[in-house]
Amino acid sequence: MNESVERAITFRWPASLKRHYDVVIVGGGGHGLATAYYLAMRHGIRRVAVLERRYVASGNSGRNTTIIRANYGIPEAVRFYQRSVDLYAGLERETGRDLMHRQKGLLWLAHTEAGVRQERARAEVNSAFGAKTEFVGPDAIRAICPHLDLTGDGEWPILGGSYHPEGATARHDRVVWAFAEGAMRLGVEVHQDTPVTGLIRNGDRVVGVQTNAGPVTAGVVVSAVGGHVSTLAATVGLRLPIRTHPLQAFVTTPYAQTLRPIVASSGLLVYASQTAKGELLVGAEIDRQPSYSYDSTFSFLQSSARRAVALLPFLRDLQVLRQWTGVCDMSPDYSPVMGRTGIEGFLVTTGWGTWGFKAIPAGGEQMAELIATGHTPELIAPFSLDRFRRDRTMADRGSAGTH
Repeated sequence: MNESVERAITFRWPASLKRHYDVVIVGGGGHGLATAYYLAMRHGIRRVAVLERRYVASGNSGRNTTIIRANYGIPEAVRFYQRSVDLYAGLERETGRDLMHRQKGLLWLAHTEAGVRQERARAEVNSAFGAKTEFVGPDAIRAICPHLDLTGDGEWPILGGSYHPEGATARHDRVVWAFAEGAMRLGVEVHQDTPVTGLIRNGDRVVGVQTNAGPVTAGVVVSAVGGHVSTLAATVGLRLPIRTHPLQAFVTTPYAQTLRPIVASSGLLVYASQTAKGELLVGAEIDRQPSYSYDSTFSFLQSSARRAVALLPFLRDLQVLRQWTGVCDMSPDYSPVMGRTGIEGFLVTTGWGTWGFKAIPAGGEQMAELIATGHTPELIAPFSLDRFRRDRTMADRGSAGTH
């Protein structure tokens, strides 16, 4: 069935790279392709090129844990991610593709009195700003997820938590392929194996990009390159407040399809969900040392597996099937950076850290509106780059991976 669905996807690859486009988007992952799709679909802007140095979804879009949620800790983030949750819910119908979108619910666990207060606050903030979340006690947690060991293996007792029923997962590559296919169908050009080596600046304005196939000019250039955004911005003297950290995850052999919710713990810095094949997908915090390394380590596997087993004891009977590493572009306040850069003609969508996949539809939609109208949408205005200069940071460690 999977092979049949995937063979049905039709990509329309361009014959050659033109010398000029209205918009050039650097990065053929989810955010770059979603921006291109919404530019063409919502605004009729179709002279758009997406330039990818390798192949579509070869970066973080193909190296993530596929969780979709809106249960963040500050109002601005809750509203933004709830928009993405809502868009994801209708994305299969809109694109006509099976994205394996499944609403599972998300349990966020607390192991201390301070953690309980944090999850009560999360539930209140979420409910006030549009995300369905409720505080739940141990009895309710047991009913939602009988697999959990409420004693936490005797070390991390589960005292309560928050439950976000709209928490979901989707197949990462299918999401990216659907946006790529939809954008191409509307006339957007997607060029693989086309690395961008730098930005072209004319006075106070970015006017194009330098590629391995020569220069390409554009009315607007958008960087959606994930962890390597700092390198690209530096080619025009722009210093971004972004550090890049590796993020690792692993998948086990299959288990009976009985673990319904996604389980997460900021106290243990670990989260787990079950895939459509029955495999258990486990992730944890970012590597503390900044780097561009894609190497996976045994120390990560050992420590994260120990914590996951403390919550879900059945994991100890499974084997590790595969392990992988992506790189995260982290901002100082752990919130994304979207919009203008202070250099005319150059926009960024970056700082996605460990939460980029869940934001793909909303991020693409809002960036497309900014490009098309010239006005920053209200939903992403708080996440502008100049918030750091204005001392209006959006501090939100709303992920188990950012602690």
